[in-house]
Amino acid sequence: MPRISVEAPAKVNLHLHVGERRSDGFHDIESLFLALAYGDTLSFETNLEEPALPSETMPSTEIILDWQLPWGDPKDLSPEKNIVNRAISLFRERTGFDKKLKIVMEKRIPLGGGLGGGSSDAAATLLALNRLASPGGTGLLSATVLTEMGASLGSDIPFFLQTALNDTPTAWVSGRGEHVQPFAAPAQFQNLSFVLVNPGIPSDTAKAFRLLDEYRATAPRSPTSIPHSSFLIPHSPHDWPFTNDFMPVFEAGFKQEKLDGRLFSVCREIICTLKDLGAEFSGLSGSGSTCFGVFANKERASTAKETLLLRWNFVIETFCLRSKRFSATINSK
Repeated sequence: MPRISVEAPAKVNLHLHVGERRSDGFHDIESLFLALAYGDTLSFETNLEEPALPSETMPSTEIILDWQLPWGDPKDLSPEKNIVNRAISLFRERTGFDKKLKIVMEKRIPLGGGLGGGSSDAAATLLALNRLASPGGTGLLSATVLTEMGASLGSDIPFFLQTALNDTPTAWVSGRGEHVQPFAAPAQFQNLSFVLVNPGIPSDTAKAFRLLDEYRATAPRSPTSIPHSSFLIPHSPHDWPFTNDFMPVFEAGFKQEKLDGRLFSVCREIICTLKDLGAEFSGLSGSGSTCFGVFANKERASTAKETLLLRWNFVIETFCLRSKRFSATINSK
């Protein structure tokens, strides 16, 4: 019985500039994505010799959720809300794959945390099914087709697919997320520690973008777009010019009581605390609510983690993804 285990990494946005709202309802972005050596694990099991019964209108899929987060409700990943189910349905529709599936999801990435957990899980699903559905596990669909399918499911999914297919953890992402330009991570990235802190307050991405539009309709704007080439300059994190367009939106939403008042004040507190504890750079990932600090000194990073754990339940110390942890290998049993 073939099995595939896939590591689905989290990401942080080191920089995030959001453009104007487009006619299709999406926003163009300019962002520097970085995949981390921390994430969910998805295990897929099927019997390639046993197709679905003729009487079945839809091959069965069993998803077992192994919840490893300190808070939250596993019901938030119920079948109708789980993007993994949408990825499976799309793959079946496009390929005719009709085998029964059993999937175990070890969930470690917070929901609504700006770390791309759902998108990474969906990308892992497409990669795993593509291997399971092909003779010898070499892959049924091309990288181009997989990426197109991923983009139809979610804006961040093409990045995670390209991370796996190109074995590169860093990429310049534009459009609504479908344009991904992977590049080799600067050498110093391998020596950096990343401390992630999630306050346990999920951020509603759709609401955050709506508030961004409202904020920009009345507030003066300052440019946050910076040249792509600047990302390739090996600056120390202390000198990084990166920003996140959602921080002023959080502040405005807090003042106008359009967001949970705790969200901005808590994120600001965490970001400032990370700096006080020795982070050379700290910021917000995506539209929140996870904050992160970048440390050049691993001992300071570990000390910061222990200190922050006295206040927050989710504090992770990790690093830049260094190997093909996201690739899938078939093990037959």
